[in-house]
This record gives sequence, C-alpha cells and structure tokens, in this order.
Amino acid sequence: MKFNKLAHNLTLLVAFILLMRGTGCAQSTIFNIPSTDAVAKGKTYLEFDFISHLEGHDDGGFQTYVPRVVFGAGKGVEIGVNVAATSSGSPTVVYLQPNIKWQFYSKSESGVAMTGGAILYTPLNHRSSNDTFGLFYGNASKKFKGDHGPRLTIGGYGLAGYDFPGRDKGGAMVGYEQPLTKKVSFVTDWFSGDNAFGYATPGFSLSLPKNSVFNIGYSFGNFGRKNNALFLYYGITF
Repeated sequence: MKFNKLAHNLTLLVAFILLMRGTGCAQSTIFNIPSTDAVAKGKTYLEFDFISHLEGHDDGGFQTYVPRVVFGAGKGVEIGVNVAATSSGSPTVVYLQPNIKWQFYSKSESGVAMTGGAILYTPLNHRSSNDTFGLFYGNASKKFKGDHGPRLTIGGYGLAGYDFPGRDKGGAMVGYEQPLTKKVSFVTDWFSGDNAFGYATPGFSLSLPKNSVFNIGYSFGNFGRKNNALFLYYGITF
C-alpha cells in the first residue's frame, strides 16, 4: 500500500513540465503541481511517463507507466485523462485519473494568470484496498519580463474522500520555472503536507522539434525514508 500510494502521487495530473512560454507547447502541470496554462482550443497533448524508485521490488522499488491525453475544449478549459499502472512488490494497481482545468484569468501584459481545477483518482482494480478520492485546487502565477524571466506559481489544494488517518487533507503548492537557454529550462515544484502528494521535484525540461518536449527530474518526499523517485517523460502537442 505504501508504495502504491507513492506511485499514484508521483503521477498526479501526470507529469508535465512547463518549458518556456515561447515554445508553443501548452502544458497542464509543472512537475506535479498544476500550472496556470491550458491546452489551446482544438489542440491535443499526448504524453508518456516513466517513474521509478531505483531499487529492486523486494527493497521497496517500483515502476509506474503513465499514458496521458489532454484536449483543449476552448475558453481556457482543458479536459484530460491519465492511466497509471504501477509495478512493485505489491499487486499491480491501475488508476484512472480524469481531470479538468479552467484558466479563468490571463493577462499577457502583466504576466498574471489564474486557474482552478479538479482531478478524480479511482482504481480500476483492487478496489477494496484502494480508495476513490478527488483533488481540488486553485492557483495563480506571475511571469516576469525578459528573455530569461522566471515564472512563479503559488496556490492551494484540498482532498475530498481521502480517508487516511493522520494524513493531511490539503496544503500549499509552489512552483518555479527558470529559462536557461532557448531550449532548456530549470523547473521545480512542491506540494506541502504529509500525504501521498507531499513531494518536492527539481529537474530540467528540453524543447525538441515538432512541438515536443523531454523532461527529467527527481521527486523527494516530505516525509519517510526511501520516499523518492526518478521522473522521465516525453510529450508532444498537435
């Protein structure tokens, strides 16, 4: 159970890393926390993630495989779904994660944007030992001017139906994105709290041809020994 919860946490909203605003790849999250971007109307974003704690299954290691698709529905709204399958020392668990986001405010002149959204987490197997619950959030970002101007994102989240005694049912979200070159950015984000979402993840994002991106990072849990994982993904917008 411990590693299954860790795995589906690390696939929250699936792992999009926002690159620079000039790449043309609208994306839904930074690493784990939601960004204030939304996929443009009529566009589709496809992604495949690989997340792994780099030890054998007998020592607590796992591998999570996550295909994801997001559609731009228009007027700042995107809808998507993730399917996360985790292989570990416990029985393989598959989670379906439908999600929606609304970018209700965006001003390019000031670099400010605001969004709200929700994600449902529901197991497709082993339902008696894995709960269905929802995550609700709101956030705001400020993009600073300049070719290498960073973007700061701050928000909060709450969990509904998350019935794990002693675990936090909400907290803060913080993200930071720093362009280094035209093709490379440093990005990092953090969920506060002692729960399945409480991680800090620094890493890098590389812009590739044809509106595609490759990201690499490493997630560190707020609490717990061996609570960490390598994070890789490839995504493309068309």
